[in-house]
Amino acid sequence: METVVFDTALGAFGIGWTDHGIARVQLPGLDAADLRDRINRDGAMPGEPTRDVEVVINLIEDYADGNVVEFRDVRLDLQGVPEFHRQAYDLLLDYGWGQTTTYGELARALGDVTLSRAVGQAMGANPIPLIIPCHRVLASDRKAGGFSAPGGAGSKVRMLALEGVAVGAPAGQMTFGF
Repeated sequence: METVVFDTALGAFGIGWTDHGIARVQLPGLDAADLRDRINRDGAMPGEPTRDVEVVINLIEDYADGNVVEFRDVRLDLQGVPEFHRQAYDLLLDYGWGQTTTYGELARALGDVTLSRAVGQAMGANPIPLIIPCHRVLASDRKAGGFSAPGGAGSKVRMLALEGVAVGAPAGQMTFGF
C-alpha cells in the first residue's frame, strides 16, 4: 500500500491505496507525526498518487471546502475486511451528501434489527471514513452516537454540519476535533 498526507480546509488527511483502489483514509485531528505513523502502519509506505488517487484527493479537498461531493464511484480496496462489514459499507455508500441513517435502520436493511451493535462495530472499524460515510450513521434518537475518528462525536457533528445536517452530540465528546 502507498500513502500520502495532504492538507485541506479541515486539516491534514491521510490516504492509502493499492492497485485495487482506496484502502485507507485517516481523518484530520492527529499531529503530523501521529498522522504519518497511522496512515503508514502495517508496512504501508509514502508514494506518489496516481491520477485516480489525485481525483479522490481533489474530492476530499472539495468536501473540506464545503462543496457537495459524492464518493459512490470511488474504487475501493476492501481486501481483508469481514463480509458483514462489506455489506454494511455497501448499503451506506447509497447515502449521499446530507443524508443520514441509524445503526438500527442499517441493521434492518441487513436483515435483522438486532444487528445494530454489529453495524456499530463495522462503522468503528471502517478503514475508509468519509468515502464510506460512517459519519452519516446516527444513534436511534438521531443524535450523533459514537465516532472512532480523532475528535469523536464532535468531529462527526462538524462533518454533518458541513453537509447541512444538525444533530446533537454527547457533551463529553465535544472537546477534541478538527
